[in-house]
Amino acid sequence: MRRFAILCAVILFACAKSENPPAGDTPVAAPPVAPATISLADVAGKWNVRSMDENGTNVVESELTATADTSGWTMIRPNQSPIPVRIIVVAGDSIVTESGPFPSTLRKGVPVTTRTVYRLQGDRLVGTIEAHFATSHGDSVVQRRTEATRKP
Repeated sequence: MRRFAILCAVILFACAKSENPPAGDTPVAAPPVAPATISLADVAGKWNVRSMDENGTNVVESELTATADTSGWTMIRPNQSPIPVRIIVVAGDSIVTESGPFPSTLRKGVPVTTRTVYRLQGDRLVGTIEAHFATSHGDSVVQRRTEATRKP
């Protein structure tokens, strides 16, 4: 019986896969892909911007003027004065801006402050907006998405 157990162990050992492949067959891991980076110069110019709710409705249109530095960014909406846009951070593939408070287009008579995250995808800016409406019952927050195309 003892010989049988030793024979089984030898057969199992011989048939077991090697954990380490031969040195010549070792695959070389690809270096990690660096995330795309963005600069203010990449987006300098005028943009037609559309923001909408998650269903694609309640569209608000504006024009964004972006410069190659943090000064001079503005947003213009129909029948409103230019709204200054502050650059909060430029990092990785994103530009984060803040505007307001300014009169809301969606909620008449209610001031709104927005924080927008833009990413350059091809020839478009895409991103999200977090709108804070200063209502009489406290702050009301709405998430929207945004898309912009460069003006000719």
